[in-house]
Amino acid sequence: MVTTERAIPPLKADERTTLESWLDFQRATLARKVSGLTDEQAREPAAPPSALSLLGLVQHMGEVERQWFRRVLQREAVPWLHGPGAGGEATTAEDLDEPHAGFAVAPDASLARAVAVWQEQIARSRSACAPLSLDAVGTVRGQEVSLRWIYLHMIEEYARHNGHADLLRERTDGETGH
Repeated sequence: MVTTERAIPPLKADERTTLESWLDFQRATLARKVSGLTDEQAREPAAPPSALSLLGLVQHMGEVERQWFRRVLQREAVPWLHGPGAGGEATTAEDLDEPHAGFAVAPDASLARAVAVWQEQIARSRSACAPLSLDAVGTVRGQEVSLRWIYLHMIEEYARHNGHADLLRERTDGETGH
């Protein structure tokens, strides 16, 4: 499983360091939320009628990393990672608008595999961003979007889903905080 250590973002840093540190903090928070769980625990749904699970959240964030950093920023056509159509036809940011990608959990899905895929997408995201300025642009829905905006959106996306993960983890085994 991935490390669950979290570095507190620096209190005073340049813009890029601040954005990247907060994004990494949010990524590490999700890793902590799923650390030590069995596949069965990670599959446990929230509460009816929701089927939201910690495993689904990890899969979703792998899809979100792929969407914003590969399809949007790099303008790369790549297939879905999870669910119907996974590994199939490559799609671009202009081909789709799927806010729920990855939430559905296949019967054979495992937390270890989902975390590995998610971490691979994070590594690719970091690599793609490293040589770029915050003003670098990708395209979504026919409009240019800056790397700065993508970083802010990703921090928001993780923070929102980490709130879900807090509740799911507490429901699963009583673990709170982090």
